[in-house]
This record gives sequence, C-alpha cells and structure tokens, in this order.
Amino acid sequence: MAQHDGSPPRKRSVEIKAFPLAAPILAEDTKLFSRTEGRVTFDTDSLEEFYKPIDSYEGIHRYDPDFQWTPAEEKKVVRKIDYKICAWVCLMFFALQLDRGNISQALSDNMLDDLGLSTNEYNTGQTIFYLMFLFAELPSQLISKKIGPDNWIPIQMVSWSLVASLQSLISGRSSFWACRALLGLIEGGFIPDNILYLSYWYTGSELPARLSFFWVAYQSTGIVSAFMAFGILHMRGINGMAGWRWLFALEGALTGLIGIVSWWYLPPSPTQTKSKFRGKDGWFNEHEEKIMVNRVLRDDPSKGGMHNRQALSPAMFWECICDYHMWPIYLIGLSWLLPSIPISGYITLTLKSAGFGTFETNLLTIPAYVIFIVNLLFWTWLSEKLNERFLLATVSQIWVLPLLIALELLPAVRSPWVSWILAILLFAQPYVHAMIVAITSRNAGTVRTRTVASALYNMCVQASNVIGSNIYRTKDKPLYHTGNKVLIALACYNFFLFIGTKIFYVRVNRKRERVWGAMSKEEREQYLTTTKDKGNKRLDFRFAH
Repeated sequence: MAQHDGSPPRKRSVEIKAFPLAAPILAEDTKLFSRTEGRVTFDTDSLEEFYKPIDSYEGIHRYDPDFQWTPAEEKKVVRKIDYKICAWVCLMFFALQLDRGNISQALSDNMLDDLGLSTNEYNTGQTIFYLMFLFAELPSQLISKKIGPDNWIPIQMVSWSLVASLQSLISGRSSFWACRALLGLIEGGFIPDNILYLSYWYTGSELPARLSFFWVAYQSTGIVSAFMAFGILHMRGINGMAGWRWLFALEGALTGLIGIVSWWYLPPSPTQTKSKFRGKDGWFNEHEEKIMVNRVLRDDPSKGGMHNRQALSPAMFWECICDYHMWPIYLIGLSWLLPSIPISGYITLTLKSAGFGTFETNLLTIPAYVIFIVNLLFWTWLSEKLNERFLLATVSQIWVLPLLIALELLPAVRSPWVSWILAILLFAQPYVHAMIVAITSRNAGTVRTRTVASALYNMCVQASNVIGSNIYRTKDKPLYHTGNKVLIALACYNFFLFIGTKIFYVRVNRKRERVWGAMSKEEREQYLTTTKDKGNKRLDFRFAH
C-alpha cells in the first residue's frame, strides 16, 4: 500500500459512466465513487493511494484511473463477455451435470437390480462420491489458482469423462464404489473453479445473475438428459448391453469432447484472449480491455491484489481458514439443502415405486426441472432487486416445510399423481444457491479469501449431500416416516439460521460504522495508510446481507 507524504491530497474528479457501486465492499463515505447529476465521479488520488492493483496483476497495463467510457460501450462489452465466457462456462457445467446426474436415469433402468445392489449399498456409493468430491474441493481450488482455471478445468473434464464412460463396465458393488470415488475426486473443485474464473470478468452485482445462468444450465441438463435417456435407454440389448451402460458410455464421451475443446477455448483473463484458436488479435480490442479491467477494479479493488497465476502461501491459506466472518455462510451451506436432498436423489425411484414405468419416469421429471429453473431465476433476480439475501433465502425452507409435512401425514395408499406432485415440488425447492455463492464472493474481501471461501462453502454443500443421501434408510421404506421427521426439523432449523446470519452481519456493519463515523478525515487517511487489516477485516468494509 502506498504511503502519504503528508501533503494535502490532490482532488481530480473524473466523470465516468454509471456502473454499480461497491456497496458491499466499502463504507458509504469512503466509496471510490459518488453520484453527481446522474453521473459517477471518483477521487483518483484515493484510488491510486489505497486501491491500485499490484504490479504483477495481469491487467495492470490496462489499469487507468482517468479512463472513461459510456454506458452503451460497457453494455456491449458485458454482452460480449456473456456470449464468449458465460455461455461456455454454462456449457461446461452442463457437461458436469450430465456425468454427475445420469446416475438417476440409470436407476430408472433397473441398474441396482442388474448389479445386485441394495438401496443402502447405493447410498454408500453416493456417500463415497460426495466425500471424495468434498475432499477434492480445496486442493482443486489451490491448483486452479496456481495454474489458472483455464488450464485446470479442461484437465478435470477430460479426466472425469474417461471415468464416466468406464462406468459402463461396472459389474458389482466394488467397481461401482470405485467409479464413484474416482468421479468425486476428479469433479471436486469444478464449481468453485468456475466461480473464481467468472469473478475475473464480472462485477459483484453482475455475478449473481450469471451464477443463476450457471445453475440453469445445471437443471437444463436434467431436461435434456431426460430426453437423451429416453432414447439411449431404448438401446438395452444392443451388443448385449443394458440401456444404462450405453447411457454412461455415450454421455461420458460427449463430456470428453467438450473438455477437449475447452482446453483451446478458455482465455486466462480479459487481457489474455489472443491465441491461434481465438485469433491473433484476440476477442477484445484495447478499449474493450480497458473497460473490462477498470470497471471490475473500481467495483472491487481487491481483485487487483493477486495475479491470476499466483498460488496461495500456507500462511495465506491458514488466514483464510480462520476468517470467522465467513463461518455463518459455511453453516448455511452445510444444512440449507438437506430438506430436499433425499427426494432429489430418489426422485426416479420414488416415481417408479408409485407405479410409473421406466420411460414415463424419466419424462415425468421434466416439470421438476422447469419449475426449478423458474424459481432459481426469479428469486435470484428478486434478491438483487431488493438488495436482500438471507431473509429472502428463508423462502426455500418455507416452500419445503408443508410438502414434508404432507409426506409425513398423507396415508400410505395414495394416488401415484399425488406422489408425483410432492416429489417434483420438493425437487423444485427455490434454489438460493446462486445468491449465497455470490455473497460468499462479495464478503470474502480479497482474492485469496474468495478462492478458499468458495471451496469451503461448496465443501459444506457436498457434506450436506453426504448427510442427505443417508437420511432415507432401507428399514424406513417405503414411506420413510423417520426420515421425514428429521427433514421437517432441519427445515425449521434452517429458517432461523438464515435469520441469525442476517443479524450477525448487520451487527458487524453497525459496529464498524460507529467506529468509522467517529473518525475524522485525517484519522481515516491515517488508518488507510497504516492499517494491517486486510479484506473484510478493514473498518471501511461492509458485509452484504
């Protein structure tokens, strides 16, 4: 951080376009920007003195505190990023879910009976998968930070596509468990790796919408794969293979192809798009690169604190782990999805047990994915519109609670269509994951914390999958009364956890505001010059909630 020389600071207000302010990052009266007659101005000396990116930052040659652009120019650039980057990231996530989620379609084709597996043995396989997925999250994120997501993500994709295809050869419990372990180990870290990559391109206010597109791709996979499964499962008997074996082989090959293309397609950063594959002039001209770099840094100066190929030191890593201000978000990740996880994992088995056939079952899951997507987009949009996250996220628990109570209280003999309605509505629980992931990134405050926190939050989500996949037990079949009681209790717990997290961040912000508000201008400048506080520990940092 640069030091003041004691002379009065020069004031040069530069008019720039009206992009979103860094409200979750800086205190109100220390923002880098202020509005004047509908325009945004900023004090370049404040920016240069305290928020200039490090010299090794990959976009330093495009950094310019005097640079100006128009709203139309930025809109054009953002649309170009959406088309070039976000759309491809969504395609890669489609590929992930294709190989991670086709186990559900395989179950509808009597995979368990063909392999002689019980429900508990299947549960163990899923537990192994999620445990390996969980343990791989942090190492994967650290590797990604060292060699770059643009290199690491394609390596992951090609590797897991091979294992996914080899699932067509499994013959029993041991080979099933081995494949689930390898898939979890290789796929772990893929989601936070992509979130880190997207943060290079988008501002904090833009990220939630792009993450919602990310998970729309995730659920769209369910729709597309249902139709694919309808066709592929009809191949049962060809070359003596079961339909589910063809499903694993063909969908794994498709994922591998997407991974190979991604190796040449993904650029390292907004200023590094030139290549033989992407063109010698790259995707963006100099003016566009300056817009991308300066708008991201003015929204969140911490993104200029590390190079995109800079690894985390052990001291940095430990400091991130000990950042207690992020712990409430990890607690949320550990439990908020639990009430719907058993139904999500068993939706095809639930529908088959209700009397629907193999092909009917796969097609009847499509409405669940459609409602899920509508919920995801609506609640993510509303959270940014209202600037409210944790209180709004309680709707996810309010949604599932009456459905779980209905599962518990309805008679054992009921219409299969009642079972179908309950199953798809539970599956389509309002997915507030995008807003929580985005708030994890916002509240991290530094690139290193963002790197670790994204992985830790996702580890907690995977841990919840481990727990959730073992709530419904064989001895509790077919109505799972014990399991449903546990899920009802968890929904109530989550409701109060969201509210408690909101209160926690509001109180921290108010405490800091009292201290910051009592300081004179000179005291604030002295603090900014001498403080050893970093990221979200700074007095001028405010948490989003």
